[in-house]
Amino acid sequence: MPRYFPRRLLYRLRNEIPIEALITNHLGWPSKNREGRFVFVCPRCGESLSAVNPKTNLGRCFRCEENFNPIDFVMLATDRDFVEAVEFLTGLLPTPGDSTTQTTSTPNDR
Repeated sequence: MPRYFPRRLLYRLRNEIPIEALITNHLGWPSKNREGRFVFVCPRCGESLSAVNPKTNLGRCFRCEENFNPIDFVMLATDRDFVEAVEFLTGLLPTPGDSTTQTTSTPNDR
């Protein structure tokens, strides 16, 4: 397993995989739309006092005051280490010229 990942790859994983789609479509993580906003169960504290900011592609838990990028979220939600999370997310990156993420993973795919 590589211990070094190019900076550009990590940037793409954090920014090109929409965290809302990751949470619902690829991880099958508990989430819903409440009063017009997307909320999810925090993988750290288990509360649903959360939100997603599509501009920054970050999830935020207001209970434990944590921010989650896609890599962080996969690590916590699936108990993967950093290398495993990067490898999982690399398979979800959009291909060049494709503006949507792939949806080939199944919920809770580990």
